[in-house]
Amino acid sequence: MSENYRTRQERRALKENKTEKKVNVKSKSSARKLFKRIVFIIFMIGVIGVVAGGITAVAFILDAPKLDAAALEIPQSTKVYDRDKNLIAELGNEKRTNITYDEIPKVLEDAVLATEDVRFYDHFGIDLFRIGGAIIANVKNGFGSQGASTITQQVVKLSFLSPEKTVKRKVQEQWLAIQLDAKYSKQQILTMYLNKINYGNKSYGVAKAAETYFGKDLKDLELPEAALLAGLPQRPSGYDPYKYPDLAEKRRNTVLSYMEMHGKITKEQADAAKATHVTDYIVKKEEKTNPHDAFIDQVLEEIEQVKDLDVLSSGVSIYTTLDPNAQKFVEKVLDTNEYIKYPDDRFQAGLVVLDTKTGELLAIGGGRHQSTSYFATDMKRQPGSTAKPIFDYGPAIEHLQWSTYHQIVDEPHTYTNGPAVKNWDGRYKGQMSIRDALADSRNIPALKTFQEIGPSKSREFAAKLGVRVEDRINEAYSIGGFNGMSPMDQAGAYSAFGNNGIYTKPHTIRKVVFPDGREIDMQPKQEVVMKDYTAFMVTDMLKSVVKSGTGRSANVSGVHIAGKTGSTNFDDETKKKYDIPKGGIPDVWFTGYSPDYTISVWTGYSEHGKGNYISSKSSGIAKQVFKVVMSEITKGEKQRDFTVPNSVVKSPVVKGSNPPKLPSVFTPSDQVVYEYFVKGTEPTETSDQFDTIPPVQNVEVNYDNEANKIVLKWQYDEKLLERVSFVVSTAINNSNFIPYWSGKEMTVTITDPYPESLYAFKIVVVDDTNGENVSEPVVANIETSIFDPLAPVNPTDPENPTEPTEPGSPSNGNSNGNGQNNNKKPNPGNGDTGNNNGISEEDIEELINLIRQ
Repeated sequence: MSENYRTRQERRALKENKTEKKVNVKSKSSARKLFKRIVFIIFMIGVIGVVAGGITAVAFILDAPKLDAAALEIPQSTKVYDRDKNLIAELGNEKRTNITYDEIPKVLEDAVLATEDVRFYDHFGIDLFRIGGAIIANVKNGFGSQGASTITQQVVKLSFLSPEKTVKRKVQEQWLAIQLDAKYSKQQILTMYLNKINYGNKSYGVAKAAETYFGKDLKDLELPEAALLAGLPQRPSGYDPYKYPDLAEKRRNTVLSYMEMHGKITKEQADAAKATHVTDYIVKKEEKTNPHDAFIDQVLEEIEQVKDLDVLSSGVSIYTTLDPNAQKFVEKVLDTNEYIKYPDDRFQAGLVVLDTKTGELLAIGGGRHQSTSYFATDMKRQPGSTAKPIFDYGPAIEHLQWSTYHQIVDEPHTYTNGPAVKNWDGRYKGQMSIRDALADSRNIPALKTFQEIGPSKSREFAAKLGVRVEDRINEAYSIGGFNGMSPMDQAGAYSAFGNNGIYTKPHTIRKVVFPDGREIDMQPKQEVVMKDYTAFMVTDMLKSVVKSGTGRSANVSGVHIAGKTGSTNFDDETKKKYDIPKGGIPDVWFTGYSPDYTISVWTGYSEHGKGNYISSKSSGIAKQVFKVVMSEITKGEKQRDFTVPNSVVKSPVVKGSNPPKLPSVFTPSDQVVYEYFVKGTEPTETSDQFDTIPPVQNVEVNYDNEANKIVLKWQYDEKLLERVSFVVSTAINNSNFIPYWSGKEMTVTITDPYPESLYAFKIVVVDDTNGENVSEPVVANIETSIFDPLAPVNPTDPENPTEPTEPGSPSNGNSNGNGQNNNKKPNPGNGDTGNNNGISEEDIEELINLIRQ
């Protein structure tokens, strides 16, 4: 290779290498420019975002309400309206006991700050540290999942803003909180907060709350009492120490833990305070009933679903579902003896009246002489047999497509783990339909049904009906052996059966309207929780409970009602402790519904004790209350029946057939029942149980002496007449029977009969479609000579039709009755006294031939 060539190659390689380096430099330069461009764009977007956010925030701030001293000091009352938009109550304008900062005891201040705003004295109205934690939580779980409100912000919300969780409201809240903190001292702001807060039980402000719950002045509060008050504002109704002492105590202990954590008290002090029971230091509640108190109590509990809303000082308007006439009547029924004779003053009753279609609560009877809704909405008791449609028969129809006729055996039976189950009457009724089992409230068929569908499907069905149950349920649920349900729970569940399988949570509030015109719709969504055939068939069975079963005394004339009774039992230990006599029971229920209204009634005593039991004389009060209230609210209204869905068919069934079979034309009507089946599961096979043709009935034979004729008549089931024919055979003077007549008429006339002769007539019924199918014969006879016109002649005994009478026995020419005759006369002249105890094979053949001709 020449030197020149090598030099040229080297120069070329060097040139290419330089070119490649230039390209790499250019590429790196372009990448840097692109990166700078992206950074610049991001920066500009951030700047624009900040500017836009700032502009938006400024707009929000400019639109914020002004600080109003009057609004800070004087709360706005809340107005409550009934279903017709008539004002029924004004809340929050009751007399308050306002305090100054000097009257706030140190222990209360420590409890409140440890729970609500531990850095209250260190921030400027908003707590940046808490805001940071809230931002992280909101990024993870969505906006509004966690708040960071200080006491200052809460005062602003309660005084000026709505509780809606929006960016605009939050910006306005923080802006106003900064202004409030700048304008007022921390002591003034804390005092505003404690004077504004609702503590439940019509206690507005902490001073009034101390008086209500402890009967003492604020300055005398002790640590457990201060901790209880500090915890109540989060949910006054939910932590009500009178209704829910256990929940109130748990909340109080949480406050004590906060106080210990933040160094307000020692561990020893916290433990000592936690060892006390709430019920040991709250004073007895004064029951002062006012119109609609029980209903308003439930309204206040539901309004707590709206977070950060102090209903007693926010100036909102609450539009409710209350029917004031129904409410007034319910209170009158419970609080007087005008309609019901109650056994004593301790006897309690709770009920709710619900709109079956909408779930709206029309009236609440919270108890006798009670100002709360407790016995109607919050109390949890064992439901007894009212649980059976919910946990047993409803799920069986839903998942197994059982018919209302489905057969089940009421017999000795046990729980899966061994203990025996008994019926309320201690008896067993054998095979029966689930309709009859439910109507008579049999426990064993209910348990068998539960065992067949299984606890999982049973629990799932009940949960969809709003029944709060454990994650796992046991077989005792099948007969209501669990705690528990309230009348409101039961009314909600049963109304779904009456509303074609659509469940609506019972509620008292339609909407909340704020002073600026904004609204919150409080009506729950309706949910389809079961097939329409399940709802209808359970309803139809429950109608039998009221028509012919254990709920007969709850029936209201002219109103289509479905319902169920229920009762519970004392355990042996309680019976012994309080000397409960045999037959004494703790709870009696009745829950029933029409297409328009659902009413659930509980009766019993508030607690176990000496003499606190329902006797047999008082066991019907629940049904009486239901009947009285249902009669009143349906008075003058046009009533309608439940609609039959297209998914069910009504089919005749031979009573007792299993599997169900259709009746044949010869099945007696009293052996046929009509039951509902899910379409496509109805019986198709016809029973042959009653294929033997029934004999004729009510045979009459008369002899007209003047006209010299015999008239033979009988009766027969009209529904069989088109399918059968009748054959009449005669025997004269005890001779053998010979065919005489056949046809479909039920009258035969014999003209010019032989004088002074004994005529016997044998009537059989023959199936036109099967000549071998012949009824048992019925025989009647008559004498053409008249010896004693007053002596009756009866049809002959078909088993011995020609037995002779004693010589000289009187006879007349009239016979009607049951086919038996004891006045028979031997054939004069030929000495033939032979018997014919039926129809011979030759007779049958001749009869058939006659029919065929």
